[in-house]
Amino acid sequence: MAEAISVRLDDDAVRALNELEATGLNRSDAVRTALVVAARRLRDRRRLAEEVAVLEADADDRELMRDVADMMEDLRAPW
Repeated sequence: MAEAISVRLDDDAVRALNELEATGLNRSDAVRTALVVAARRLRDRRRLAEEVAVLEADADDRELMRDVADMMEDLRAPW
């Protein structure tokens, strides 16, 4: 189902819309695409933050990271 909306664009949004339209997208497709991409990025950031939280809570993983960091430090050339 299509839904029509009306928005007021600030200068940054107008410039961004012009950039999208310059790629050949019409105004409606540019706005739809931008909304979908923005929502996808938010979901991806949330998923990444959740994954980081799980890893940070994993004591075994933290110990492994410390071991790898120590090993890398040992391999580093003395300057």
